[in-house]
Amino acid sequence: MIPTPHRALPALAPLPSVPGWARPRGPVTSDVEAAFLAGAALNSLDNLVRNVRPWAGAWRQRLALRCAATAVSMAGRTEDEAALRDAWYLRPTNGDPGPAGRIFEAWKQLADRSPGIDAASLKSTVGWLGLHGGDELEPLIERVAALGRSSEPAPIAAAAIVIEVMAIRPDAELLGWWLADQVMALKLRWPLPVPLLVSQARSSAFREEGGRSRRIRPGEEGFERGVCVALAQAAAEACRLAAEIAPRAARLEATVPKLRAKGAGEAIQRLLDDDAVPGTLHTAQLTRWGSRRLFERLLALDAVRELSGRSAFKLYGL
Repeated sequence: MIPTPHRALPALAPLPSVPGWARPRGPVTSDVEAAFLAGAALNSLDNLVRNVRPWAGAWRQRLALRCAATAVSMAGRTEDEAALRDAWYLRPTNGDPGPAGRIFEAWKQLADRSPGIDAASLKSTVGWLGLHGGDELEPLIERVAALGRSSEPAPIAAAAIVIEVMAIRPDAELLGWWLADQVMALKLRWPLPVPLLVSQARSSAFREEGGRSRRIRPGEEGFERGVCVALAQAAAEACRLAAEIAPRAARLEATVPKLRAKGAGEAIQRLLDDDAVPGTLHTAQLTRWGSRRLFERLLALDAVRELSGRSAFKLYGL
């Protein structure tokens, strides 16, 4: 029998969810209403983030995938979530995942590092997002930190950094949304950022009167209100995703006593920490053949899902 690689899921402490009255049910035209919705939804999300779960890594990484899919679309590319998974997880070791995969990497790294930026992380992110140059963006390092310390409400501080990035580099909107999640994490004192905002950048939150009209751009009237509504929507979706992942993680944990494969504990930890794990996973203790048999066993026990829908080059996750 292999040892359990993580602490047991709490028997109590049900997962927080955003109540129905805190979710936008149509156009939000009042700044007060938008701020109220954002505050209520973020309270639920904050409770979820602070009650650390063994599967929190997989949850954040799946949110990163959703954000990356929207970001890739905003960059004028066509890759969806499945294509992004393939670009990242099926590339050769340390291989280039391509332009879309590099955008995905930006949000993967966001979800996996302490909040805040320095010169190295800014340079890396600028490169992942396909931006050229970047010296003119260096003042944003201190600006992110200052907004994190400021007395501004978190949604307004997040909106401010998007606006400031666009004022410096109109072609760097994706960087603005990436930094907005950093500001949110600093303001709310989260141990790790949660990928949220860019997933809503093309939603009704930024449409005039919530309709299909032109998208409200950073710096235009109604943008801060849109960020508040976007956060309410993103928080509700993040809590829903957690509610989907939690029972799958519980089933995975329940299989531990049934597994005897050498190295199974490491594979299970990878499943809890990441969005997907290749079926060809190879570790010091687990061969590719052993990995294949392990995932087949987990699939039969309904402890994982096969995410690619293929007969070969399979990807598994919660």
